[in-house]
Amino acid sequence: MAQLSAEQNTEKEKGFSGFLNFIERAGNRLPHPFMLFIYLALAMMAISWLVSLFDVSVVHPGSGEELKVKSLISGEGLRFILTSMLENFTGFKPLGLVLTMMLGIGLTQRVGLFESVIKKTIINAHKSIITYAVFFIGIMGNIASDAAFVIIPPLAAVIFYSLGRHPIAGLAAGFASSGIGFTANILVAGTDALLSGISTEVAQTINPDVIVTPIDNWYFMSLSTIILTIAGGLLTEKFVEPRLGTYTGKSDKKELNFETNHLENKALKNTLIAAILYIAAVAALVLIPGSPLQNEDGGLIPSPFLDGIIPIIFMFFITVGVTYGVSIQKIQKVSEVPELMTDSIREMSGYIVLVFAIAQFIAYFNWSNLSTWIAVNSAEFLSSMNLTGMPVIIGFAILTAFLSLFIISGSALWALEAPVFLPMLMLLNYHPAFIQVAYRIGESSTNMVTPLNPYFAILLAFMNEYDKKAGIGTLMSLMIPYTIVFFVIWVIMLLVFGLAGIPIGPGVGMYLK
Repeated sequence: MAQLSAEQNTEKEKGFSGFLNFIERAGNRLPHPFMLFIYLALAMMAISWLVSLFDVSVVHPGSGEELKVKSLISGEGLRFILTSMLENFTGFKPLGLVLTMMLGIGLTQRVGLFESVIKKTIINAHKSIITYAVFFIGIMGNIASDAAFVIIPPLAAVIFYSLGRHPIAGLAAGFASSGIGFTANILVAGTDALLSGISTEVAQTINPDVIVTPIDNWYFMSLSTIILTIAGGLLTEKFVEPRLGTYTGKSDKKELNFETNHLENKALKNTLIAAILYIAAVAALVLIPGSPLQNEDGGLIPSPFLDGIIPIIFMFFITVGVTYGVSIQKIQKVSEVPELMTDSIREMSGYIVLVFAIAQFIAYFNWSNLSTWIAVNSAEFLSSMNLTGMPVIIGFAILTAFLSLFIISGSALWALEAPVFLPMLMLLNYHPAFIQVAYRIGESSTNMVTPLNPYFAILLAFMNEYDKKAGIGTLMSLMIPYTIVFFVIWVIMLLVFGLAGIPIGPGVGMYLK
């Protein structure tokens, strides 16, 4: 690498220092997400009391019923708070969805299947497509949740180094794909289950019949995976890597050993066969005439198949996880399967604690009728300003991208935004799944350009293995091009899908039917 002089580094840092200092100051003042929602719940109690003093009411757009804003600081409010607390928590739809998904995904992660697939795919890729392989696997890596952040970037750097290319370009590709492209995937991942559960919970306050399923964004996110892979590969090879120059530094990293492991290859082969057989069995069960998974008309949109997609995906991960674990000899007795699943759920303890606070906040917001009151009045205000088209959705995505710089947890940010924006935009006839897509592209785009990201320090440590002088400015200068390009591509895709009437998922378009 053409090492940057101290003067150049200082000059480079200056361009980002004000922006970074602002983010760090504002972000460091935010409390832990759990406490944030506790404070918001307390604020909701005070606001509901204040607004109720003015005898405010609103007509529910669905039922036509007149709803008064109710105070949580009242006898009725106190009864609700005490008697609903457990139900708010245990009945929170995303909780069951996410934990079920993580039972399956966590098992496959524990036996090493994801790491093996990632390594084999990248290492065995032809040199001419190695950058694109890194991006594809990096984007797909979110199926393994945050594990992708610590597996893919350093592996990509070592591969680039082994091929005589700039290792920091490999790191950049790994960072961008696994971080900025985090929300995209061809497979249905835990993110889909988590966000759709929150969306359904909130959307049903406006229309009880609306359900957002984990596959409602599938078409959009599948196409995103392919387009971002191509765009990311081109950006890396045509701009990022040439800008870095020739790597002349020294690294303690050894070049990769490209020899294959016979046992690992056999395990992957057995797992592929098991996956094909499982998919074939599900397809046969779904497509046979009169299948119980079809709807009354013999179709699939909607159908019991889509309603039961989480258990079907869960069993897929159990099938491939157990097959790989047994083949690689990491599972030698049946009792080890629930032990591995227990380990994966243990890591979800922080999420479970956070959900308790989120569930109370949303329940208070809905019970007080403040959510409906804000949504109806906001929608009427936007309509009076003629802000009812795509600019509203794009503006929402931009706002989300900004807020994501300060609130790193994707689920926490959506739980914060959804109760306000989802009902408001639904009243403008937008489908909640389409609003959810706008949220996802905004939140994911700025994942890697905020020092508040818990993996930011780890990424800097990876970089320092190849360039001791690399700092925050270096990482930011690498990530900002990907952030801009990915966000612009996503916005264009959103416009095309929305204006052309292309479904973003099975039977799901821009507007409510």
